[in-house]
Amino acid sequence: MLSAALALGGSVSSITPRDKESNEWVEYPCLIVEVLSPSTEAFDRGKKFTRYRQLSTLKEYVLIQSTEMSVDCFRLNEQGLWVYYPYIAEDTLTLESVGFSIPVESLYRQVNFDNN
Repeated sequence: MLSAALALGGSVSSITPRDKESNEWVEYPCLIVEVLSPSTEAFDRGKKFTRYRQLSTLKEYVLIQSTEMSVDCFRLNEQGLWVYYPYIAEDTLTLESVGFSIPVESLYRQVNFDNN
């Protein structure tokens, strides 16, 4: 079941020390980041996240919108519940699992949105 969840592959993942030995799979991610597209957004938010939640090492799941400056972070709390943290352009995204913060606007620094 674990490898089936991992075969989905995130856009970016952060590895734990146990993964440094593997050349093929990231089996113990603490953070998975997905850049959403209109065609995959429902799957990334639904079935994919359901499978990722089976990973005992996962602490944060981040969804970055590709059509607007918006980031959704789901963080596992001390009670074992996934808590939703929405971020907009003026906010600073904090990734507690890796001790990193970045202004949301910086994530989109060279992105030009098509406003057709």
